[in-house]
Amino acid sequence: MRKKLLKNMDWGVLICTLLLFIVGLFALFSTTQNSNYNEFIKQLKWFAISIPFFVLAVVIDYEKILKIAPAAYGVCIFLLILVIFTNPISGASSWFTIGGVSFQPSEIGKVVTILFMAYTLNLIQAKGRKEINRFPKLIAFIAVAALPIFLILKEPDLGTSIAYIFATVFILFTSGINKRYIFLAILIIAITAPIIYMNLPAHALARIDVFMHPEKDPRGAGYNIMQSKLAIGAGEVFGIGYLQGNQTQLGYLHPKTTDFIFSAIGEEMGFVVAGAIVILYVILITRIIFIAKTAKDNVGSCITIGIAGILCFHMLQNIGMTIGLLPITGVPLPFVSYGGSSLLANFIAIGLVLNVSARRQKAIFIE
Repeated sequence: MRKKLLKNMDWGVLICTLLLFIVGLFALFSTTQNSNYNEFIKQLKWFAISIPFFVLAVVIDYEKILKIAPAAYGVCIFLLILVIFTNPISGASSWFTIGGVSFQPSEIGKVVTILFMAYTLNLIQAKGRKEINRFPKLIAFIAVAALPIFLILKEPDLGTSIAYIFATVFILFTSGINKRYIFLAILIIAITAPIIYMNLPAHALARIDVFMHPEKDPRGAGYNIMQSKLAIGAGEVFGIGYLQGNQTQLGYLHPKTTDFIFSAIGEEMGFVVAGAIVILYVILITRIIFIAKTAKDNVGSCITIGIAGILCFHMLQNIGMTIGLLPITGVPLPFVSYGGSSLLANFIAIGLVLNVSARRQKAIFIE
């Protein structure tokens, strides 16, 4: 049985993940050489912590893991409520700090919410896939994602909340939902977008304005994006040289270990490595979507497609903001950026993907 699971497992997903993590370690080693390699060492420690959780996520049948999803979701909601009352860090109450170790519950919450959405969808569709089109049941499913999104917005953390939305949309799109709901959602977004824009808080409007015209405030709100674009542009094809980036080593990029790690890579390692990172993400996400298509049941499909949505958003948003195509939202680059709770959550997510891939039936596709 174990040999069969190992044979079915998508090793390409694991290889892409490890390659991204290794590139991230090289980047963190470079970006932390002026700070005694503090975050580089912490990343290694979090990797060691992540390994047993990753292994458990792979070997325990995901159907058994799903049984604890309601309890895990309840704990997650409790923590997301509790964290709002903590002291703000960088303007957001998103972190618990215990014994000098910081932890972001919204990161683990992504995986837990996806599991509970899969659990809820499985209950809804017990009598058939089309049950999701019954309006009360659709609203109940959306509420599962809406509650943590609302709490995360209260922190406030716009970037992470959008990641939850991406996961929800990916899951709904493959759940058998009627197209009329999709068209209705597009219509609602088109109508409400101007209203939402006019009622955005001042800091959100400032970010949008800086995104459109960073040169208006080159020493203030537009500073980070201008330095990021300078760093990536300076790297050209092969980079300035490892450990030798001007923007990276002289402190112009900030925060260079998290939000702008891709900029540091682009400056020191050039387009070749930066482009390779994009290719690795495309392969990784494509493989995960394929696993969702070949999963043995809709629960497995739901879990993997939700994880694909999370990774897709983080990749597009982080790289997009560093090259000036998207507003800056403080979203890390999975497996590459520094972040303990993010790394742990992402390895658990990949473990679940491999779990589903190992138990799939390659000839079966979801309809």
